[in-house]
Formats: sequence, C-alpha cells, structure tokens
Amino acid sequence: MLTVDFDHLGVGPGSRVIDVGCGAGRHSFEAYRRGADIVAFDQNADDLAEVAVMFEAMAAENQAPDYAKAETVRGDALDLPYGDGEFDVVIASEILEHVPEDDRAIAELSRVLKPGGALAVTVPRWLPERICWALSDEYHANEGGHVRIYRADELRAEITARGLRYRDQGFAHALHSPYWWLKCAVGVRDDDHPLVRAYQRMLVWDMMSAPALTRVTERLLNPLIGKSVALYFTKPTEPTDAR
Repeated sequence: MLTVDFDHLGVGPGSRVIDVGCGAGRHSFEAYRRGADIVAFDQNADDLAEVAVMFEAMAAENQAPDYAKAETVRGDALDLPYGDGEFDVVIASEILEHVPEDDRAIAELSRVLKPGGALAVTVPRWLPERICWALSDEYHANEGGHVRIYRADELRAEITARGLRYRDQGFAHALHSPYWWLKCAVGVRDDDHPLVRAYQRMLVWDMMSAPALTRVTERLLNPLIGKSVALYFTKPTEPTDAR
C-alpha cells in the first residue's frame, strides 16, 4: 500500500534513493523492485531488521534486478550521515508529523538531495487528521505520536523556503480515514471491537484483491477525505536563495 506515487519520481535502474523514516519498508521495497539502489533509513532497529529480511527474500526470489542494491541504515533524520547531494530521490513518508524539529528534518532532506533530484513528502491530511484528534487524545498524545497537523500549503511553503521547487500533489488512502475515525471513537487500542475488526477485514480484502469497485471508489474519494497528502518537489540545478 503505497502513499507515494513513484511515477512522479523517475525511480529506475541506477537511481540512488533514500527512504527516510522507512518504517516497515513499503516504499523501499518498491524502489528496489524498480532497480534502484535503496537506503532504508530509520531509527527503529526492529523495523530495520524486518526490512533487511525482506530485502534478502526479494533478492532470493528475483523480485528485484540483480544490479539493484538495498541496505538498511539506522540513524537520526535530523542528522543524516551522508554528504550533500548524494541521492537522486529522497522519500519522507508519514514522518514529519512525528518530528518536533521538522525544520531541521526538512533541511536535511533538501541537503542530501542532488540538484535535479526529486523529493516526495507525505503527511496526514488536515481534515481527516483533525477529526481523529477531536475524537481521541490517545490517538496523538503519546510518546512518538503526532505532534502537529499540517495544512498542505503551509508545509509546501516550508519546503520551498529551503530552495526546492514545488511540482505537484496527490491524495491517498481515502478508505482508511473512516477506519481511523472509527478506532478513535471506540478506543485506538480496541482492535477487538466488532466494527473495527469488520472494517479491518474489508481493508485487508481490498489490499489483497484490489477489486475495481473499491479502487474506483477510493480514487473518487481521495480528493475529499484522502488520509494522506503527498507533495512532490525538485531541487534546482542552479543555486537559489534558500535559507
């Protein structure tokens, strides 16, 4: 279940990609399948261990080209251990809402992106997220939880202030918004609630089967209640007046 639209990024053979805050690795796996040299970067060692196992399985089952490289790296998004302009593509999906010093994280994402490269940033969308916060403090008021709600135009301005050029935006996961509203209403930790279990089964069925009805429904609903907004940028090849 991808939040980033890879067709916006030009990821392919020979691309050097970093997935910052990779989590369970869904975007890293897609980059690897497309033949990129991918760095799955996160601060959670347990998540990275599972991602590494999946990379090995993908290689063994020929799900990625032989020439593609994949590695996991543990570290801090506020201090990426790479030089300036090392990556053709930088992905930061659903991480900035967790970072108190998001300005520092954005500066690092921009710094390691090479001139002419592409950046994809996704965050929870304002309206669906605001509903979750209104329904439940537990949803966000916990260690490592969401520390802010973004408006897309404000985040776009923060990133372009670092010298990047805005290209496009998209929305994703409309069918997931009602699921989280439901969880917030009944208790975010109550996974055994009958309504939560029923909706979760539907989501799993949808992801596994991808029926035309739900795919069309989600595409129609994404502009209205898409759970995530994805913003796409490029780094100019000529110097700009970034802060």
